Amino acid sequence: MDYHPVQVRRFPRLSERATAETRRWAKLKYPVIVKEFSAINAISFSPVRPYDFAAATSLKVQLYSSVDNKLKRSITRFKDVAYGCSFRNDGKLMVAGCETRNIQVFDMGSRAILRTFDGHTRAVRSTQFTSDGLNILSGSDDSTVRLWDLAASTEEIRTFEGHSDYVRACHACPSASHLFVSGSYDHTAKLWDARTGRAVVTVDHGAPIESVLMFPAGGSFITAGGNYIKIWDAIGRTRALHTFSNHQKTITCLTFDSTHDRLLSGSLDRQVKVYDVKDYGVIHSMKYSAPVLSMALSPTDSHLVVGMVNGMLSIRHRGSVTAKSASGFRSVDGTTRPGAKRPPRAGTYRFFVRGHDHKATAIDFKVEVQRKQRLKNYDKLLKKFKYHDALDAVLKNDDKPVIITSFLQELIYRSALKRALAGRDEQSLKPLLQFVTKHITNPRFSSLLIDVCAVILDLYGSIMGQSQEVDECFVKLQRKLQAELKFQQTLLELQGSMDLLLASRDGTA
Repeated sequence: MDYHPVQVRRFPRLSERATAETRRWAKLKYPVIVKEFSAINAISFSPVRPYDFAAATSLKVQLYSSVDNKLKRSITRFKDVAYGCSFRNDGKLMVAGCETRNIQVFDMGSRAILRTFDGHTRAVRSTQFTSDGLNILSGSDDSTVRLWDLAASTEEIRTFEGHSDYVRACHACPSASHLFVSGSYDHTAKLWDARTGRAVVTVDHGAPIESVLMFPAGGSFITAGGNYIKIWDAIGRTRALHTFSNHQKTITCLTFDSTHDRLLSGSLDRQVKVYDVKDYGVIHSMKYSAPVLSMALSPTDSHLVVGMVNGMLSIRHRGSVTAKSASGFRSVDGTTRPGAKRPPRAGTYRFFVRGHDHKATAIDFKVEVQRKQRLKNYDKLLKKFKYHDALDAVLKNDDKPVIITSFLQELIYRSALKRALAGRDEQSLKPLLQFVTKHITNPRFSSLLIDVCAVILDLYGSIMGQSQEVDECFVKLQRKLQAELKFQQTLLELQGSMDLLLASRDGTA
């Protein structure tokens, strides 16, 4: 009679929580981690192919390729910390601010400095081109927002005064070059009209504002500060249309996806969250290793780049086929088969395993191969009726609780549980007690482990006090059970209170 291995217990699956939207954002994986020397202050994607991106860190702006995620070049024309890098809509120019109060415009082809604007009295934290590409918007720690003419001299077109603290964020309206919004540490955000030089709308966010965004149509804008986000009407109402908070710490950056139907926020709580702009509900969350300081999403939504305060740059992409493999290979007859894989080279691993995934057709004759059953170490010992050693093996080599509990259940079926637990010293009993203590409150394993715990107490209850390590394990088990009983009692009291409230509501109705 053949030996049947231990059957691993199968539990009912939980309801499916993943939706098409969460699966879409979950495909942003394959993270590439780049370590810079200081915090990543700003990230910006080029709006033209191949959608390279720039990251402002320390005294330079690093330009990375979105094809292989490698560093292409560095712009090191800064005398102090660089801030707020941003591309023009044709991708040929980039602007960046600096701690030395300067604003510099670079030619992306030659990395030459085309313009240097000097007018702010403190660090320039935010820079951006207007939608027509003719002017530059800048926000500074001197509490002012300035508009510069790219083609003219270094004099600013207009200075916008009205904030009483640092201006850390500004964003130009995508549909109107004369409108832009600024956010300040004085808790206010202002919508400015460059034609009049006045603030059209002033709103109070209630916390220092770290990031602002305008919707493409210009009818509303977003402010982020503290651990909450607010949506404002740009037509003239000073009341927030929506307020939501899903972060535990300060929100530092905001961005849209390519369709402007999804909003992304990054925070110092090391989380990046994705919202649906229809109801601003969270549809996906991503966790990072350090507080998030800056963030950008590529125009094709294929790359999500996140900068952190410890200098780590995380590049997540969807793992699309590279240009080389997508173009296919040229066959013997000279034709190119797009998307086809190159045949394996002789002598390689792929050459020897070729055809292993071939699916047999209806006319093929399939040879059935009887593969020898490979047993786990604990199955081999169980086959030889060495229950004591088999239990030691499964506790030592398997960290999955479902396998260990399935093995204990098999011992109960064989009426061998007491034989496997008996005759143990403190070194072999301690792992078993630690496993029982850890998982006895799990609803999936509680009934089985309670029976196992009862057998252990029958066998070793009379010798308690002879080993300090074993006594400590029993004390921990006792505390775990007492805490669980207290928790269950609290739940029953809460259930009774809710039943009383529901009954009273039904009675009044």
